[in-house]
Amino acid sequence: MTPGGQLIDAQGRVLRDLRISLTDRCNFRCLYCLPETEAARHFYQGHWAHHAASAPISPQWLPKAQILTFEEIERVVRLAVAWGVRKIRLTGGEPLLRQNLESLVARIAALPGVEDLAMTTNGFLFPPKAQALRTAGLRRISFSLDSLDRENFRKITGRDALAGVLQAIRIAQELGFNPLKVNAVIIRGVNDHEIEALAAFASEQALSCRFIEFMPLDSARAWHREMVVPGREILDRLQAHYDLRPAVSENPSATAQRWVFGDGRGEIGIIAPVSEPFCGHCNRIRLTADGKIRTCLFSVAEPDLRSVLRGGASDDELGQWLKEVVWRKEPRHQIGEPEFVPPPRSMSCIGG
Repeated sequence: MTPGGQLIDAQGRVLRDLRISLTDRCNFRCLYCLPETEAARHFYQGHWAHHAASAPISPQWLPKAQILTFEEIERVVRLAVAWGVRKIRLTGGEPLLRQNLESLVARIAALPGVEDLAMTTNGFLFPPKAQALRTAGLRRISFSLDSLDRENFRKITGRDALAGVLQAIRIAQELGFNPLKVNAVIIRGVNDHEIEALAAFASEQALSCRFIEFMPLDSARAWHREMVVPGREILDRLQAHYDLRPAVSENPSATAQRWVFGDGRGEIGIIAPVSEPFCGHCNRIRLTADGKIRTCLFSVAEPDLRSVLRGGASDDELGQWLKEVVWRKEPRHQIGEPEFVPPPRSMSCIGG
């Protein structure tokens, strides 16, 4: 059993990072998550039809009554922080679809022990909310940016929204969000030809670009390893074009391998969970929008925290329940192995 004061699993990993999905809804339809658009259908049928288990489907959103309230989320964060969690990341779906999100940010930012409060967003709804989020206490933000080409961006996301996302990045820079990151999920045959251009953008804008391997978390169940551009291949290509130097990291649980540009402006990171798993030092736990706990991004079981929350449990009872769930955290994911079973829900439902 976990000793008091920390959330520790059976492998001895101490959990410090809680990622909270605020909604399963999203206003984008990305190929690697919710590929329901006609462009997605054509892509899968034209390139990977022999691998696709099903056609892209329209998601069924959770009813409002099943979504955790801000009060419930605040309570979970307060308990998690009491047990050693220090980093909170707000995700979705698209988190900015939650009304009055800045009020939740303010509640979490005010909790003693929260050292790092960040958010991941597609950026489309960010500009009118930017100042309020900053004032409320949000300090770090990551934007999804899978292409710098307008038509390719539309094909990947299902939305003609590149200009709006670039505007969101500019506003975040002006407001002093730091570090500012952009995330690009790289899919072979879709946007792998833009790897160098995305790195150049990071250098020009003095921000961090994270290249992420395509993972089996799409609702179409069409993922196949042939679509994955390995992190090593990405790095080799970038090192052939840019002067990259290893970044010094003080976080042993970091998911990204990082390099800075030789002139000191900007950096790139590579997140390679498929080809180079980092499960051994994973310190993350996830809370879905409907109150399930996921101890691994690829969990097939989801212990139901919402029923405990709404069943009248005391803080001590909730803490004990959470400790027992964390103790059973999976040793590793099994992507690419014969026994691998994809999670029953897509990334939009799980939270990144």
